[in-house]
Amino acid sequence: MAKNKDARPPTFAVSVVGLSGTEKDKGNCGVGKSCLCNRYVRSDADSYYPEHTSVLSTIDFGGRVVNNDHFLYWGEVVHHGDDGQDCKIQLIEQTEFIDDQTFLPHRSTNLQPYSKRAASAKLQSAEKLMYICTDQLGLEQDFDQRQMPDGKLAVDGFMLCVDVSKGCNRKFDDQMKFVGSLYAQIGKTKKPIVLAATKCDECVEQHLRDLQSFAAGKKNLVVVETSARTSTNVDLCFHALVQQMDKTRGKPKTVSYLDAYKVQRQHVAVATDRFEKVVLQTVRDYHITWKQVMNQLKGQPDYEDYIVMEGTRKARNTFARHSAQLKQEHIRRRREEYLTALPKTLNNLLNNLEEVEHLTWSEAQSLIRSRPDFQCWFVVLERPPWDESDHIDNSDRRVPFDLLKTQDGERIYQNHVQHLFSEKRRVEMKDRFKKTLERVHFIGAGQPWEEVMCFVMEDEAYKYITESDRRDVYSRHQLEIVERAKEDFQEMLFEHAELFYDLDLNATPSCDKMSEIHCVLNEEPRYRALQKLVPDRESLLLKHIGFVYHPTKQTCLSGQSCVDLKVEQVLANRLVQLDHGRSNHYYSTPNLDKINLCLLGKEGLAQELANEIRAQSTDREYALDGQIYELELLPVDVNSTLLFSHNWVATFKPHGCFCVFSSIESLNGVGDCIGRIRAEISQSRRERFAQPLPFILVLANQRDAVCKNTPILRHQGQQLANKLQCTFVDIPSGAFPRKFNEQQVKQALRAVLEGLKHNSDALSPLPSIKDMSEADLRIVMCAMCWDPFSVDLILSPFLDSQCCSAGQPGQGNTLVLDKIIGDTRRRIQVTVLSYHSSIGVRKDELVHGYILVYSAKRKASMATLRAFLAEVQDVIPVQMVAITDSQADFFENDAIKELMTEGEHIATEIAAKFTALYSLSQYHRQTEVFTPFFNHVLERKPGIENAFMQDSSSRDCSTTTAAGEDVFPSSPHSHSPVYNPYYDSEEDTEAPPPYSPIGDDVQLLPTPSDRARYRIDLEGNEYPVHSTPNNDHDRNHKVPPPVLPKPVLPKPAVRKLDPNLVRTIEAGMRSTRRSPRGTLARGDDGGGGDGSENYADPADTLLRARGYGHDDIYAVPEDAHGLMVRARGSLGGGLHGGEQENGLDRRSGARRPSKYKHRSKILFSKTKAYQRRFHSDSDGEESGRATQKKKKGRAHRGSEEDPLLSPTDGWKGGIDNPAVTSDPEQDDKKVKKKKKAPKEPKKSKSSKPVKPLYPPTRRTWDSNYFGVPLNTLVTPERPIPLFIEKCVDYIERIGLTTEGLYRVSGNKTDQDNIQKQFDQDTGLDLVLMDVAVNAVAGALKAFFADLPDPLIPYTLHPELVEAAKILDYMERLQVLREIVNKFPPVNYLVFKYIIAHLNRVSQQSKTTLMTAENLSICFWPTLMRPDFENPETLSTTKLSQAVVEDFIRQSLYFFYGGEVADSSSSEGTPPPHHCHNMVEVLLPLQLPPPLQPQQIQHSLPQDPLLL
Repeated sequence: MAKNKDARPPTFAVSVVGLSGTEKDKGNCGVGKSCLCNRYVRSDADSYYPEHTSVLSTIDFGGRVVNNDHFLYWGEVVHHGDDGQDCKIQLIEQTEFIDDQTFLPHRSTNLQPYSKRAASAKLQSAEKLMYICTDQLGLEQDFDQRQMPDGKLAVDGFMLCVDVSKGCNRKFDDQMKFVGSLYAQIGKTKKPIVLAATKCDECVEQHLRDLQSFAAGKKNLVVVETSARTSTNVDLCFHALVQQMDKTRGKPKTVSYLDAYKVQRQHVAVATDRFEKVVLQTVRDYHITWKQVMNQLKGQPDYEDYIVMEGTRKARNTFARHSAQLKQEHIRRRREEYLTALPKTLNNLLNNLEEVEHLTWSEAQSLIRSRPDFQCWFVVLERPPWDESDHIDNSDRRVPFDLLKTQDGERIYQNHVQHLFSEKRRVEMKDRFKKTLERVHFIGAGQPWEEVMCFVMEDEAYKYITESDRRDVYSRHQLEIVERAKEDFQEMLFEHAELFYDLDLNATPSCDKMSEIHCVLNEEPRYRALQKLVPDRESLLLKHIGFVYHPTKQTCLSGQSCVDLKVEQVLANRLVQLDHGRSNHYYSTPNLDKINLCLLGKEGLAQELANEIRAQSTDREYALDGQIYELELLPVDVNSTLLFSHNWVATFKPHGCFCVFSSIESLNGVGDCIGRIRAEISQSRRERFAQPLPFILVLANQRDAVCKNTPILRHQGQQLANKLQCTFVDIPSGAFPRKFNEQQVKQALRAVLEGLKHNSDALSPLPSIKDMSEADLRIVMCAMCWDPFSVDLILSPFLDSQCCSAGQPGQGNTLVLDKIIGDTRRRIQVTVLSYHSSIGVRKDELVHGYILVYSAKRKASMATLRAFLAEVQDVIPVQMVAITDSQADFFENDAIKELMTEGEHIATEIAAKFTALYSLSQYHRQTEVFTPFFNHVLERKPGIENAFMQDSSSRDCSTTTAAGEDVFPSSPHSHSPVYNPYYDSEEDTEAPPPYSPIGDDVQLLPTPSDRARYRIDLEGNEYPVHSTPNNDHDRNHKVPPPVLPKPVLPKPAVRKLDPNLVRTIEAGMRSTRRSPRGTLARGDDGGGGDGSENYADPADTLLRARGYGHDDIYAVPEDAHGLMVRARGSLGGGLHGGEQENGLDRRSGARRPSKYKHRSKILFSKTKAYQRRFHSDSDGEESGRATQKKKKGRAHRGSEEDPLLSPTDGWKGGIDNPAVTSDPEQDDKKVKKKKKAPKEPKKSKSSKPVKPLYPPTRRTWDSNYFGVPLNTLVTPERPIPLFIEKCVDYIERIGLTTEGLYRVSGNKTDQDNIQKQFDQDTGLDLVLMDVAVNAVAGALKAFFADLPDPLIPYTLHPELVEAAKILDYMERLQVLREIVNKFPPVNYLVFKYIIAHLNRVSQQSKTTLMTAENLSICFWPTLMRPDFENPETLSTTKLSQAVVEDFIRQSLYFFYGGEVADSSSSEGTPPPHHCHNMVEVLLPLQLPPPLQPQQIQHSLPQDPLLL
């Protein structure tokens, strides 16, 4: 050892020796000297080379690494001791290199044998390089070059290596001899020696023992078991040698190889786990490379430790395995995705069970490939299988088609077919269950499922589907019921329009008014239908009242179906604004020689029509009516994506569109496409005056279909054409083989040309007669929202006219007609509004006439018309229009006949015109329908305007109207402000006035007792004190008296036909309506005068009216006998108050204007009917009945209070359109109806026999045991039927712990099998059958259900119900015990037996969850078998259930003389509340925003509501 004087660590030179030489001497492999040196000097796995050779070429032997020496310099390494003392080790390996040519040792400077040369204590070699590996030889410049220290290197110790493995063609004894000789030579140097047993990982135990025996014979010779391959005890052997070289160091503990190897493996395992975790956290994508991973992991301790211990190669292998696992996981996930998506894919491609149920899997695959949308769901790979191709990395989520060839694919297909079977069955059962619910008529809106469940538990569909499906079906059924009930309730509110017409202006209904509303509506079944949804009902009522207060299109209850919105849309699409400077049109029709046609159809119909047109053309030229047109055809399927493009119209520029259909489905598809095309053209239209696109509906001939479908298609096509306002081309008469005929094509082309010409005329400038603001007539057409007809129908008489154009800008609901009336061209402004928007127009605007439209199919439409018309001034002409489908509806539908009759009679009473429009008729779509009405309005125009001016002059000059959009421009004849029916402007600060102004509810002729509450104005008019307005709001209604029409000459009688039918045809087909006849009754002295004397002159009335400072409306236009008084005639009798007599103004001599409700018995009676009904109901039940009888008696004598009311409603007998005046046959029928048989005294409910109910048997086989009377199944020895005993015994032995016993339905097949086998063998053992408890329970219930008579006799049902109403519990039980003793003996014993059994079941309710109440719900319909079609039964269901519950709960008391069982109901349990009329207090009503009315201060009276 070199003596170092400084503090640097000492340096030791160690020589590693061992058996060396030729293959003959050492065998095929060495003893492991080089591997031991390599592992010690460079311990990391990447620097360890397991192969080192001693056979070298002469060049390599002479290189600087070997340097012609038989030893290798391994370099210098720092050795770390256990005691913390470090030292440096210079390692020398003594070996013997063999020439690769001669296989003899190379000649070197030292020619001594190996044993002597290896024992040399000093070594020297000039410029000798450090050895690293065999690959270094000859390539020294590529490796680290470190030189051996110059001078002689003194060896401080020897490491003698002995191979203890089996060896390669070498005997261990020979090796030991060489070791002994070498040890003797080394011993002479007196240097420390350590024996290193190498290759212990392949150790031979005998060799190791021999080596240890050898060492034991030597003094201080240590044997260390090592393995360079596993890096075990390598440092230990050098540590032992260092201790011998430096005695100051502690002696290390020698550890056997096995123990050291276990510790080494533990370290390796820990490092491996940590490295794998790092890889797992770092590598998430199998596409990442090892180089990228190394760069990411570089510097991490876990990675570095593993690289040192196991090497980069193993780390890379670990990474490769992890990447492969990630790839397999990715493939597995993709496979799961494909397999998960495959059922959905199959459901889209093979969703028809009939198509696939008999196909094999290979046939199904062929069918899948033949589908048109196959490419959307599957992908066919060029190089299958998919999991070995690049498809795994593709973002394409389509299923690889080769996946279907796997077993998983076939399995999923089979499951899909089974799913189709089960889904079909499930859907069928859900539909059946839905129909079952529809047959249960007592299900009301808001009724919970639990109340209905017990009535349908025996239904087969109920048992098949799951509970979630049951609730889902019931929820949908309940939703339909609720929506229908709400719609009916809303319709009922509209039908009671007069009830809401007299609400005050303060936007808060009074307590009395709300009581009146509830009192009247409570009589309606539609009101009571929402009894379980009282909050929803009150919300609907409040919403309706809010709409009454604020009637605008924004608050309209119909939403987007509001007439105002629909009219604006139609007029915006079909009309253009007047522009006299416009000259350019979209098309130039007169010079049109090329026609672009779009052919729209479904399933190839469009292409077939295109082929037919091309076949009829010559080089795309078509001859029509002497002209040649070039046709450009574009066939489009209704499902094509072209229709969704916004620029196809601008690109193709079609002149028309042929829409072909051959079935209901294709007709519906074509109709939807037309609406969508129109909407898209309207939205994307850039040129403002572009003309609309003509659509032609063409019916294709059904060559392969049954001929009976043609009339249906023709009717449906005609209806759709009427709705869409387009032309319908029918199949021509006669048979032809093709789908389309030349006549059809020509008719359709003519329709396109006519449409283009019509649109061109409409877009042409109209002759300018006068300024738009100077309209000659202002007409308001009113329609009801939600009426079952399209607004196109009522607008068609105007829009189909060539003289129709749009109104001024900002008036979206106005159109202008330029018509010749009389001898002069007139401009008529028609404003089409809803009734709720027309209220403001009626009050504040100059209107020359009203066209009131109503649907003859809807009572609410007629009620709204009546309510609106009642407040219209009687000087304004009215045209009433009834809408229905055809004239046949009058004869086939009584409801339509009644509404048309009522409308006709109202028109007759007020001298208005009446007509009908038929949606299936084209005649009434012409403007001439209203020409007679326009003539009549023009005749009365001066009187109307004078009356309006007179009313305007009495207004306060400071009164102004909120700014906004004008419905009418300022009148050229007056300066009154205009009225805005829409409140869209931000400047609007007030809500519009309600239906009726203050004071409209004044009695026509008050009784003397009421006169004290009225005052007399300067003209003798009576008005109520509390209703006097501060602003002359009511004065808008005062107009001069109407101009009386000239008397109508009687029409000659029509013979040989039924008068009713003749007048019906006459009223529907003639172009003009006849003048109203008999509208005004004259006095006896007015019949002989000149006709001109019957017409009032409003001039002097207008002059005299301005002399009064206060004016009011006269309420009595007629005398007490209902006769009109002539305007200019002698006045007889005394004057009342010196100012007025019989409604005549003493100064002017003219009758004051009134409202139409005072001229019509129908309108007046409808208004007063609600008041009489409310007052009669509010006086108490007894007094109310007496009052009603009294009023009814007075009605036959004529009403003294209401002089306009006649004893009977004569209008209900017939109508004048058809003009039914008298019909002897009908009169005879009426007389017969009035004669009634004498009434029989009523019987009490308890004595009324109960109708027995015999439900259809559920059995499908004949049985001698089931379904027979109970007394035939029992004997004195066996009072209980054997089947009941067996079922009860089985249930109590096995099923008393079954959850949901008697509630959960058992399998119906098992139930039937139980009864069938019992039919064959009464000794049946249910235990041996091994059936479910629920199936036995179901069979037991089925036994009772099949009995001809229920177990509880029908005769005792009323007594049981009455007993259930007893409030005292003990008294109720005593009465029930008396009733049950009335049972027939057989029924009593069986009832006792089954009730006792149910009591025992209820005692296990903690496990079965079947309490006495639950059991009674399940069993009472079976034991009592009620008739659910009887309304009385429905009202007592809860009572019947409560009775059975008492029997089960108190079975010991009823049948065994026991005490009353403890029960929460024993303390005076009242009967179920559902069975009594309860009183519900109505909360104060508050209206929703935006009005925010004040809350009612007084509580409302209680309103009886039926639960």
